[in-house]
Amino acid sequence: MNDMYQKVVNVLTERFDIQTSQFREEVSVVVRPAHIVDICRLLRDELGFEMLEDETAVDYWPEESPRFHIIYQIYSYQHNTRICLRVPLNGNAPSLPTIETIYPNANWHEREIWDFFGIHFEGHSDLRRILMPHDWEGYPMRKDYPLGYEEVMFSFNFDEIDGRKPYARD
Repeated sequence: MNDMYQKVVNVLTERFDIQTSQFREEVSVVVRPAHIVDICRLLRDELGFEMLEDETAVDYWPEESPRFHIIYQIYSYQHNTRICLRVPLNGNAPSLPTIETIYPNANWHEREIWDFFGIHFEGHSDLRRILMPHDWEGYPMRKDYPLGYEEVMFSFNFDEIDGRKPYARD
């Protein structure tokens, strides 16, 4: 772990209840949802992490505790260092505070996460659909979302699948 990672981990450990892990020289920090705003503000204001590179979600369904992880990739130009924050969320109606007041580009990322995963961001200025049609029902990136695909026909299963297909009747 390089000096900047060690400094970040030390400062966060002193002030918050966190868990850390390291993989391929990148540090991941697991934080509680209630602390995400304070941690992001500390990273930006005191440690020089001025850019939110990415914010996304992962669905671990059928696991419920935690079902989701919100993942933040935050970068420091000054130190050429990237830190990964992971926020675990439970259940089918998860929510956590927005960080768009700290990193304004979180607006788009959080709208996309809400649109695809149904994760609510408390205090968000404009939480509405961004990529899916406004009347779309459900959240298509959730693992329990119905796929609605058509089974592929091969020579060995052609008759079986063809018999189940709806065709226009005369």
